[in-house]
Amino acid sequence: MYKVKVYITLRESVLDPQGSAVKQALHSMEFKAVEYVRVGKYMELTLPSTVENVEAAVEEMCHRLLANPVIEDYRYEIEESVAQ
Repeated sequence: MYKVKVYITLRESVLDPQGSAVKQALHSMEFKAVEYVRVGKYMELTLPSTVENVEAAVEEMCHRLLANPVIEDYRYEIEESVAQ
C-alpha cells in the first residue's frame, strides 16, 4: 500500500485572509513575535499497491480535484506502507 501526504497552499501572489486572521488572533493572545501566517490544507490518501504509476495518479488527483492550480500550489510525499 502507499500512503500519500498532500500539502496544498495558496500561491505566494494570492492574498490569504485566513492567514491574516490567524496572525491577528495570535497577536491578540500576546504571541507578537509571529510575523507571517499562511494557511493551507493537508490530506492523507491511501492507495493500493496495485496502482501502477502512483506519482502520475497523485499528480492527476491534485491537478483535477484536490488543488486549484490557478491559485494553489501543492506538493506531496509518497511512502510505501505495510498493511496492518
